[in-house]
Amino acid sequence: MFTRRDFTRAAAGLAVTLGSGATAHAAGQAGAKFEIMKTDEEWKSILSNEQFYVLRKHGTERAGSSPLDKVYAAGSYHCAGCDLPLFNSETKFDSGTGWPSFYMPIENATGSTTDTSFFMTRTEIHCRRCGGHLGHVFEDGPKPTGLRYCMNGVAMKFVPKAAS
Repeated sequence: MFTRRDFTRAAAGLAVTLGSGATAHAAGQAGAKFEIMKTDEEWKSILSNEQFYVLRKHGTERAGSSPLDKVYAAGSYHCAGCDLPLFNSETKFDSGTGWPSFYMPIENATGSTTDTSFFMTRTEIHCRRCGGHLGHVFEDGPKPTGLRYCMNGVAMKFVPKAAS
C-alpha cells in the first residue's frame, strides 16, 4: 500500500532530482567564456525581467506570447542581449508551436549544449557571443535542413531589412 509517507518521500525525491537537473544544466555554462561577459546585475540593468529569465536563467516564455512568432517581414533576428544577428527571415517558418521557428541560424551565430533537464535530453541553442539561452533545436523541421530551431521570441529582437 502506498502511504502518505511514501508519497511525501517520492515527492521530495522528485523535487531534489528536478532541482539538481536544472542546477546542473545552468552550471554547464557557468564556466564558459564568451566575448561578452557581464554579472547578473549588469544583465539585469539592460534586460527586462522576462529577457533576463530566458537569456540568463535558461527559462522559457509561454507559447504564443511572443509577437515575433507571427513576424514574417524581411530582416533578421538579433540577440536581445548583445545584438548579434542570429537568424535571417528567409529561414523562418510557421511551426504551429507558438514560438518563432527557423530551419537554420546565420553561420557562426549560435552555439549548442546538451540540456538534460526535465528527464529528457535536448540540444539547447545559445548566442555564441554572450551565451544567452535562445531555445532548443529539434529534428522535425522542413527542408533543406530538417531542423526546427524553436526560439524564445523574448530572447531576440527583429531588425527590418533596410530599404534599398
